[in-house]
Amino acid sequence: MLAAALLSALALLLASPPAHAGAQREEQLADAVRGALAAASADARPARPVFVSAGERDAYLRWVAEMSRRLEPRIPEPLIRTELVETVYYEAKRAGLEPALVLGLIQVESNFRKYAISTAGARGLMQVMPFWARTIGDGDARKLFHLQSNLRYGCTILRHYLDRESGDLFLALGRYNGSRGRAEYPNAVLAAWKRWQQAEVAVTVASAAESNGALAAAARPGRAGDAAARLLPAPSRPLGGPAAFPPTRLSDPS
Repeated sequence: MLAAALLSALALLLASPPAHAGAQREEQLADAVRGALAAASADARPARPVFVSAGERDAYLRWVAEMSRRLEPRIPEPLIRTELVETVYYEAKRAGLEPALVLGLIQVESNFRKYAISTAGARGLMQVMPFWARTIGDGDARKLFHLQSNLRYGCTILRHYLDRESGDLFLALGRYNGSRGRAEYPNAVLAAWKRWQQAEVAVTVASAAESNGALAAAARPGRAGDAAARLLPAPSRPLGGPAAFPPTRLSDPS
């Protein structure tokens, strides 16, 4: 009985696709950039989205339920799925990214395996290289296997690469994968992103202490600093190269 269970577990392990990550390149960062990234990646208890109406709240809950349903074949436990989806939503919005893009990137990078390790040493759901924990964190690479920490690092890093590439998602994804200029990885993320897309609610993420101010900000979608209003538009074709995907300028999240 035990032998059969062990063989079944081994077969499942061998059937799991390898982590897709390349090797994010460690680079010299200016002190101001390092400080900004460190502040952006600092751990904090995730806040709940703030809703300006009951309809907005219901739409968000429907989105969470649908994403959780789609994840069921990969993650059977409903509570784990819900926690993942809610945290992806929070961390993506916090960084000014579309949650569906982050879900697509996770699918390509780790196939939603929390403890995935690539041949290059990248770790966790978003396959973050350990040097980032030293560069912009406290040096504890074990945190890269923690759900929120991994997503916080991954979203912060992708946001940094988008800003560095002036909003060019093709080049930013290449940097994230360590294959800048090549089309294979950006196209894989694009295909996965499109599969995860569904109409999302433009809600605001804020701490409880900031809820009143966030409600007012959410009621003014044109206001600078509204992360929910700064979503990447969905490309309609394979990326192919920088010329096939026009740069999308995104403002820094406040």
